[in-house]
Amino acid sequence: MKFWAIRRRSSPFHSPYLLLAVAGVTDEAHTPGPMGESTAASSEPPVTSTPATLSLFERDKIDSSTGTPTTKLSAQVEDVEDEAPIQSQSEPQEQQQRPLNAPSHRRALKSAKLSALHARLSLPSKLPLQTLARCLVDPSVDSRQGYNNEPLALLGQELLGYYTSEWLLCRYPRLPVPVLFAAQYAYVGSQTLGAMRSEWGVETVAAPGPEVDPGLLQLKRVLPGNAMVEGEMMRVKDMPQARRLGSGRRNEQWNYRRGMSSRIVYDDQFGDLQTGLSTEDQPPFPGAPISTTDGNTYPLEGVDQEQNSQPGSFLPREQSEREVESTTVEAASASFVRALAGALYLHAGSAATKTFHKDHVLSRHLPLHTLFNFTHPTRDFSRLCAREGFEPPVARLISETGRLSRTPVFVVGVFSGEDKLGEGAGSSLNEGRVRAAAAALRSWYLYSPPESEIMLPSEVEGGGADKMAWKPQMVDIGEIVT
Repeated sequence: MKFWAIRRRSSPFHSPYLLLAVAGVTDEAHTPGPMGESTAASSEPPVTSTPATLSLFERDKIDSSTGTPTTKLSAQVEDVEDEAPIQSQSEPQEQQQRPLNAPSHRRALKSAKLSALHARLSLPSKLPLQTLARCLVDPSVDSRQGYNNEPLALLGQELLGYYTSEWLLCRYPRLPVPVLFAAQYAYVGSQTLGAMRSEWGVETVAAPGPEVDPGLLQLKRVLPGNAMVEGEMMRVKDMPQARRLGSGRRNEQWNYRRGMSSRIVYDDQFGDLQTGLSTEDQPPFPGAPISTTDGNTYPLEGVDQEQNSQPGSFLPREQSEREVESTTVEAASASFVRALAGALYLHAGSAATKTFHKDHVLSRHLPLHTLFNFTHPTRDFSRLCAREGFEPPVARLISETGRLSRTPVFVVGVFSGEDKLGEGAGSSLNEGRVRAAAAALRSWYLYSPPESEIMLPSEVEGGGADKMAWKPQMVDIGEIVT
């Protein structure tokens, strides 16, 4: 009986040597097989492990002529406390992947926090715990898109914005665009999604690392403004920093007049300037095919296809090892919720995503009437009546109290013919008239069709037999522009 000793990384729980016993039978005796049959021992030498098969352990000294480990154990005893893991000899140095800065997906199945979060949110069983763990890894921890939630968050952001905007437009078809932007931000903005993460009981880590629980939100925190810069005698908020342009478009210049058309075309889904976008052209991922005019695709030149086939090579090495930027807890929380919506869509379909959106987004109460801010309500109301063919509005005093006191109250209504369209109260007649005109405008813009006539476009997607027939929805001619 020959014993081969393979050195293993020393650990307080494991022996530094793993002994593998290989039976070297030299006689012609018959040995029982795995199913009980009798087999003759072969005279050929036993098959030895190649260096590639021993990649999980630190391989022993190997005879270069025979490819078999040496049998002298005295020559193999070395100090392996500080020895780094040896990579495969056939693998080039530049192809070796850097270690993860977040918990491995194999630990997700053993995390009690992930299982509790999965059950608390009533997520479908089609969504695995490994994907839920990936949703908790922010790009500030690992810039490689194959290991963070950035692709899922991008998909989830579009889905949440789409479901929210169609719900608002179909139920309130006369909403002005600024109010629509504000309502969308109130439902699926960063602050709302950050509060949603806190309500779900998801905690954040103090610092990311592979040793933390996968059920925690992994992020690299931004330095506080009062923190001292390393190597400098200044605080972070006092450091001279250049203004970062989001997209490089001219609408971000200080002298550009940003109108509503510019906000719709150039800005994000909330009508705000886009930030965090690079103005330089990024190289494609390794092995990306390039389309040509003849209809064929060719691999990208200058990229090692063998390296691209390695697991985890989602980005070029110089791009994957770039300095990651820190983020805030609010931004990381919003990225997690969006990534969860995107993962639900990929694993469970659109029905599960819409249920998630209805339970966690549309269930929040939003008073839409508080989002209006009229600058000239009386003029806007007069133009609205002229556009719709109503009689010119007239303000009439309905009631009053304490005219000669210090706190008078006047209740004024605006009428179009015999119909009262708005009512407001103020400390003066003019204030009451303005408030009444603003109330009339709010009632016009917050008109909602009957519930039986409302049908969302996403409800008829797919064209299956179980889908309802589409009902045309009301489309208003637009708001009053003054």
